[in-house]
Amino acid sequence: MNGRYGYIDHGGKIVIPAQFNDAGLFEDGLAPVLVGQKWGYADRGGKIAIAPTFDIADPFSGDLALVGSGGKYGYIDRKGVLLIRPIYQGAGRFSDAKAPVTTGSGWGYIDRSGRYVINAQFEEAGNFGDGLAPVRSGGRWGYIDGSGKMAIQPQFDEAGEFAQGLGLVKVGGRFGYIEKSGKYAINPQFDRAGEFSEGLAPVGIGGRFGYIDKRGKIAINPQFDQAGDFGHGLAPVWLGNRQGYIDRDGKYVWPPTA
Repeated sequence: MNGRYGYIDHGGKIVIPAQFNDAGLFEDGLAPVLVGQKWGYADRGGKIAIAPTFDIADPFSGDLALVGSGGKYGYIDRKGVLLIRPIYQGAGRFSDAKAPVTTGSGWGYIDRSGRYVINAQFEEAGNFGDGLAPVRSGGRWGYIDGSGKMAIQPQFDEAGEFAQGLGLVKVGGRFGYIEKSGKYAINPQFDRAGEFSEGLAPVGIGGRFGYIDKRGKIAINPQFDQAGDFGHGLAPVWLGNRQGYIDRDGKYVWPPTA
C-alpha cells in the first residue's frame, strides 16, 4: 500500500501495517523484511526480531534461513546467528536436511553443520522435495536421491522441485509433470507452469493462466495474466498489474486491485 509492504490475515484484515520497503513470507513465526536497503526479519507482531543487516534474506526453513552479504551466501539461526558462514557463490534452502550450494566449481549439498554430504559435481542443482532433487549434468536435467545417486536420468530441458508427488519438467518448449519413477503423469503441453500446491498447479495456455488438478484436467479456466501458488486455500492472481486472490473454486475472495 502506497509503495510499502505489510501483512493481512486470512480474512483480509491488516494485522501488520504496510511499513516495509519489501517483505517475504512468514515461516515459523518470522518473515524477511526490507528496511531501507537491508533485509532482516520481523515477528508476527511486526517487530524486528533479527536486525536488517543482509543484502538478501529468504524465509526460514525449519530453524535455518539463507542470507546473503557481499555476494556470498550463508545461513542463520532464528536468533540471527550465522551458523554456516557466507562462503558460497550460490545456495538454496534447506529441505530434507540438505541444501544445494556452490563455491564456483560445481554444485553439491551440505548438511546443517555445513559439511558436504553430496560432493560438488553438478552444473546446477535445486532443492530437495519428496526425497528427490533436480540437478543438471551434461547440459540436461535429471533427479538425484538423498544419497546423491541419479534416480531419474538427465533428459529434460528444465526441471523443478518435486511437490505433492509430481515434478515439473520442460521438454521441447512445453511443460509437463513426472512421477518419482520418471514416468509422465501429465504430458508436456503447457506454455508455462508452476509446481503443485494444495492439489493444484498454475499453467499457462495461449498467454493466459489457469489451474490444473493432478490428473492434468483444467480445474480453473485460464483467465489470468499471471498466477501463483495456493496457500491456506487462496492463490494470488494478476490482471495486468492488478493483484487479487481466488479460492480453490476460482472465485475471487478479493478482486484484483492496483
